[in-house]
Amino acid sequence: MLKQLLNKLPKRSIKSESLEDPLSDPNNNGGIQRSTSLNSASSSPKVVPNAPKRTSSAVFPSSVIAGIEPLLPFKDAPASEKMSLFISKLSLCCMVFDFTDPSKNTAEKDLKRLTLIELLDFVASGPPRFSEPAILSLCKMCSVNLFRVFPPNYRSARGGENEDDEPSFDPAWPHLQIVYDILLKFVTSASVEAKVAKKYINHSFILRMLDLFESEDPRERESLKAIMHRIYGKFMVHRPFIRKSISNIFYRFVFETERHNGIAELLEIFGSVITGFALPLKEEHKIFLWRALIPLHKPKSLGVYFQQLSYCVTQFIEKDPKLASTVIRGLLKYWPITNSQKEVMFLGEVEEVLETISMGEFQRVMVPLFWRIGCCINSSHFQVAERALLLWNNDQIFNLIGHNRQVILPIIFPALETNVQNHWNQSVLNLTLNVRNVFTEMDNMLFLACHAHFVEEQEKQSSATEKRKEAWARLENAASLRPITMNTTAVLVMMPQQS
Repeated sequence: MLKQLLNKLPKRSIKSESLEDPLSDPNNNGGIQRSTSLNSASSSPKVVPNAPKRTSSAVFPSSVIAGIEPLLPFKDAPASEKMSLFISKLSLCCMVFDFTDPSKNTAEKDLKRLTLIELLDFVASGPPRFSEPAILSLCKMCSVNLFRVFPPNYRSARGGENEDDEPSFDPAWPHLQIVYDILLKFVTSASVEAKVAKKYINHSFILRMLDLFESEDPRERESLKAIMHRIYGKFMVHRPFIRKSISNIFYRFVFETERHNGIAELLEIFGSVITGFALPLKEEHKIFLWRALIPLHKPKSLGVYFQQLSYCVTQFIEKDPKLASTVIRGLLKYWPITNSQKEVMFLGEVEEVLETISMGEFQRVMVPLFWRIGCCINSSHFQVAERALLLWNNDQIFNLIGHNRQVILPIIFPALETNVQNHWNQSVLNLTLNVRNVFTEMDNMLFLACHAHFVEEQEKQSSATEKRKEAWARLENAASLRPITMNTTAVLVMMPQQS
């Protein structure tokens, strides 16, 4: 039925051309040529009556290799010719169509899709071994179909993809999905020798794969994530380059553009990579934590990838608990001041870090950390204040605070008392009273001492405020008694020093 439909399409002229390799030097085609002759005697004017029909030439540029018809099913080909047929079908699928118009080239699109499905089944079946020309042809087919430049879009002006944005789907996905599946099966196939395939799945190929993470289609990014993870696992020689390239994407995102759609997926890849790091951690990995992962807390779009980022940071701390204080210092460095949602996220990550931190590392950062937590307790945004006060419900954090209460309670006591006196939210007020009661039961003498110091400081502040008001009143009175003249001059008034 399909062949009858294709026979009705206009025939294209058949010309011989060579198959160029886009992944290597143009003068070296790996010994693969795409012949358009119907048989070895195509240059002869004689017509061969028994020659097979080349119906594919009506749809695509001729892609017959070594006399193999691309539309021939794999099951009908001899075992010795299957790899040549595979290369021929790959060449056939190098034609790219415009999917913005669904009514255009429908027959050709259907034929290509059926051919891609055949290729997927063949790769999944696990042939004995992929030859080097076959690997070259597959990498070329993937390059032609997948590698493209994404147009600018309205999201770029708003700083990348946000949680509330509707996902954008690529109209070419019916073909792209199968090509991605072919590449995934190919990379994971035992029939592919890494030492041969690394010549074509090289640094250039990997960089262009990473560029595709800019796609707005979440389905494409998920496919890329799976493939890149498998490439990292199979090609050990490329691992340092992949880590460096992903780091560069993070640097560019944080310090230059703050626009990228695939940060969450790239962090998921790194999450699994970190779990495989050998101990002790290399200095390279620690530098990546401090220079790439910690600054990723800075962009406004943190909520899009926060879960993946938090997982990566936690994995580092599990590998080396001494990094916990480094992470805390980094969080304090990038702590949000005017973004309440990010503050809640930071408090959640702080709790995760404190669950695994050692006593020594905790004591290094507890003073600046609880000064910041005190500010959060006083936040007028009730969710921030609640999240900070709920830290005392964590048993590990409660024990850390209990052992260091002599330092921590004086830091946060003013915040607790201020909440009790002034906070508008009843839930926050109740939580604050609970924390005060906890400290009272923990060390009543220390609590009373902090309370006395707080009252003393309040009295000093009240006294200073009164003196300031009196000074301004005297100044206003003196100004009111002075007649207004045309030639006015500035008068320097010395304020009384506060005691």
